Amino acid sequence: MKLEEIRTIARTRGVHPGRLAKADLILSIQRMEGNAVCFAAVEGGCDQVGCCWRDDCMAAVRKGVAVMKKVF
Repeated sequence: MKLEEIRTIARTRGVHPGRLAKADLILSIQRMEGNAVCFAAVEGGCDQVGCCWRDDCMAAVRKGVAVMKKVF
């Protein structure tokens, strides 16, 4: 998903995107929604097949993008 699409989703969820990186923005949305804050944090596999971030998440994991869980 493109960053601008994610920013739009963030705004509709009450998250102010500012200059957050894609992963940090997704983590913020996950936290705001009360979901597991797990974007690109699961190595090897993920059982959340219905997650709208899954494709981007798995791509980030394959690329070796380490995402730290941050408190927003």
